[in-house]
Amino acid sequence: MKTAVIVFPGSNRDRDMFHALELITGTRPASVWHTETSLPDADLVIVPGGFSYGDYLRSGAIAARSPILKELVKKADQGVKVLGVCNGFQILTEAGLLPGALMRNAGLKFVCREIELETVNNATSFSNAYQKGQVWRCPTAHHDGNYFADAETLKSIEDNGQVVFRYANGTNPNGSINNIAGVTNAKGNVLGMMPHPENLIEDLNGGTDGRLLFESLLAQAA
Repeated sequence: MKTAVIVFPGSNRDRDMFHALELITGTRPASVWHTETSLPDADLVIVPGGFSYGDYLRSGAIAARSPILKELVKKADQGVKVLGVCNGFQILTEAGLLPGALMRNAGLKFVCREIELETVNNATSFSNAYQKGQVWRCPTAHHDGNYFADAETLKSIEDNGQVVFRYANGTNPNGSINNIAGVTNAKGNVLGMMPHPENLIEDLNGGTDGRLLFESLLAQAA
């Protein structure tokens, strides 16, 4: 599986993502700087976590207007798989690639702790290695992870099965509506999620619960 990671000023989880992808796929991802205007041939493009542009204006708002995002939108429209994690999720919503918006955490504080996720849709390219209803551990670290969508949009994504992951067992760290932790676009080839699966992929991290997300993608590319 060919992969690429887009890097912005303020990204700080890109190295974690490089390590995860290299460990699982056996190949080094391409690194793409935000000012570039083309993407390499890739089965999966990842927008990693961090604080792009210092989270000025709104988290992800400036990054969503970087030159490389125009190319990312084209690739997504062509069916290339795109994963946005944490700040990457914020960027994808700001770019219009995903529905809804990410607001300040309900407690107005930065949250950094392990939570639990339930896989509510395992029929996607990002979740097929999980069992439906499977609850798994995942680290999270964010200040603006409170997912919101208006009533019409919320009904649409729920009815269409676009909600892939929910916070489980009362571990919602940010107040996200309907405990939503991860959603796809209507075509299902773009996923955004706040928790960090790349930080729980090997025993040295304390577990491998997040590994199945990447193995889901790897199976799709085989």
